[in-house]
Amino acid sequence: MSTVFYCTKSLLLFRLLNIGNWSPRGRKVAASVTTYQFSDISPLNMVGFGKKLRESQIQEWKGYYINYKLMKKKVKRYIEQMEVGAQNRHNVLRDFSMLLDNQIEKIVLFLLEQQGILAHRLSDIGQERSTLYQQPNSLNTSELQETYRNVGRDLLRLLNFVEMNAIGLRKILKKIDKRFSYKFTDYYVKTRANHPYSQLRQVFRHVGIGAVVGVLSHGLADLQDLQQCQGSYISIYDQPSYTHQDPVLDSIKVAVDRLSNSTNFLQFLGRHAFIMQEDIPSPPEDHSVDERYHFMSLLLNLANTFLYMVNTYIIVPTADNYSLSLGAAASVCGVVIGSMAVAQVFSSVYFSAWSNRSYLRPLIFSSIVLLIGNTLYALAFDMNSIVVLLLGRLFCGLGSARAVNRRYISDCVPLKLRLQASAGFVSASALGMACGPALACLLQRDFRIYRLTMNQDTLPGWIMALAWLFYLLWLWICFKEPPRENERNLVPYQPDAGPAVRVAVEKGHTQPLLMNSDAKEQGEDAEENEDAEETRKPVTSILVAYKLLTPSVKVQLFVYFMLKYAMEIVLAESSLITEYYFIWSTTKVAIFLACLGLTVLPVNIVVGNYISNMFEERQVLLTSEIMVCMGLLLSFHIMIPYSVTQYVGSAFITFVSAEVLEGVNLSLLSKMMSSRLSRGTFNGGLLSTEAGTLARVIADGTITISGYLDESKVLNTTLLPALLISISSVIATCYTYNSLY
Repeated sequence: MSTVFYCTKSLLLFRLLNIGNWSPRGRKVAASVTTYQFSDISPLNMVGFGKKLRESQIQEWKGYYINYKLMKKKVKRYIEQMEVGAQNRHNVLRDFSMLLDNQIEKIVLFLLEQQGILAHRLSDIGQERSTLYQQPNSLNTSELQETYRNVGRDLLRLLNFVEMNAIGLRKILKKIDKRFSYKFTDYYVKTRANHPYSQLRQVFRHVGIGAVVGVLSHGLADLQDLQQCQGSYISIYDQPSYTHQDPVLDSIKVAVDRLSNSTNFLQFLGRHAFIMQEDIPSPPEDHSVDERYHFMSLLLNLANTFLYMVNTYIIVPTADNYSLSLGAAASVCGVVIGSMAVAQVFSSVYFSAWSNRSYLRPLIFSSIVLLIGNTLYALAFDMNSIVVLLLGRLFCGLGSARAVNRRYISDCVPLKLRLQASAGFVSASALGMACGPALACLLQRDFRIYRLTMNQDTLPGWIMALAWLFYLLWLWICFKEPPRENERNLVPYQPDAGPAVRVAVEKGHTQPLLMNSDAKEQGEDAEENEDAEETRKPVTSILVAYKLLTPSVKVQLFVYFMLKYAMEIVLAESSLITEYYFIWSTTKVAIFLACLGLTVLPVNIVVGNYISNMFEERQVLLTSEIMVCMGLLLSFHIMIPYSVTQYVGSAFITFVSAEVLEGVNLSLLSKMMSSRLSRGTFNGGLLSTEAGTLARVIADGTITISGYLDESKVLNTTLLPALLISISSVIATCYTYNSLY
């Protein structure tokens, strides 16, 4: 009993810190998920949680929910007492910890009681099923199946009960952290995780729930076999591939998967897109959302993503040769490659702001700028000008519309398709990363058209200019600008708000509606709504956004900086290093880079379907960081001679580890960032993009500077800062490890 109690209690505590991963809603649970450009948004933000909790409570279980009102009053009282010196921080820490422990134990004991009731009901149904086998009757079989489904629906109610309490616990922890400017959450999790009866270590051992689900699945499968008069017994245990399709079981499976922090390939890819799912699955979308969706427009956004990534990497195998042909040093390839990232630092901001008003116009502008940039890049050879070459790459960076692509998916794609669209965004990026160098491999030609030279250096520019021209025509003909709603009438849909709130949303009201209650409750609701409205205000400047970053979020942004820096070092200096050490041709370099790019999807399949189901995200994060360090260490030229095996092997370790790290890192960021950073120009997606772009700029600059010192020392000189940064990120992650949920 003790073990089950701590296991179940750990379930609740873990959900408190990771609530974005599961949430059934009664009898019909939507399998689709809502994704945002960057989201720690809870649909409870529009209405105060206290009011929301009262509306969503199952009345007969009212006394077993978290006493959110009491805990809020406690926080307020602690603040007042500390202001007059009547309380100290140590006493507050102790008292509030005891209060939390008592609340969790109350909830867990009720959960155990309800699981016992469900088990007793299933036992009785099992006896009826055994009797039915002796005297088969189709009518009785159907009735018994419905009885099993009723138990399943009650299990979903129980899971909904856990969800609401977990949200309340998480919110109260955030509130005390904010009011006291103290990392109480970090302390609370750390002390509970290190306890002999660890709640967090046993979080995946859902003994009671797993048993109930197993009995339901087994019973329904047996009854289906009996009803179809197959005459044979098909066991779900002997034949795991045999599955019984039932809407209630499907809903439970969705809830249990989310409860276990389970994931899959599409969800893991969606994390890379930084378009994360909503805390609570929403019901079918409002009709206006469907009106905004247009398949061809979505396809055009994915095509834009693909072409931009091709544009970024198609010049990498030949950038050093192009620099030499224009009279510059081979190491100037770092500046040539990095100049695109320099411009992207600025373009990300204005495209993010522009997407607030339109999607078509920024995409048209992006295509025109990229067309001009690639033309300048190709003409630089005949003009014999390194300045024109760099100017062309700067123009290409100014055309980066990835912020628009993300925004379109989060704003205009229906819930049921948004996860697939997010995965498509990442797949298009990965495919473009692989196709860029592969295409460069096919452009090993040398001829002239009129006075224009067509060779391996200029053809990437001409090909991409032509591609953007065709894309511009396709965009102009086929893109459908979605209708823009008035910002003041644009209210997020509340999945389980009361009827009056739902009607208000549908009619466009933005003022909170007060239910019939006494004046005191109305005052409290108004106060809660004011607090909720404050959290929904978008950030208006980069400085305000920075102030909202907690130490854990800052560390994760630094981790993102590190992984992008390491990846850029591996990719950008590949042509320079392989030519110096191994005398590789452009074709070999292109094949090597294409193989690196092709690892992205297989690695995500393995991590998304297996690794992330076996380990916590923070464990995968720290392990991946250590693997990046190991890959960088193995890349150093210490032993003579420097072999192809050493270089290729270490490059693959570094690149693959960084890819795994990126998905987990962005997933953690989405859960920890303030909800105010989920909208507006200065959103969380922009901050992460700027961190990654800045890393690429610095990495490319390091390559160029190292080349001017001594070409033989380029490898070790560029790897050393990358190694120091990665070691620093490991240390910082260890420091904030207990707060990474």
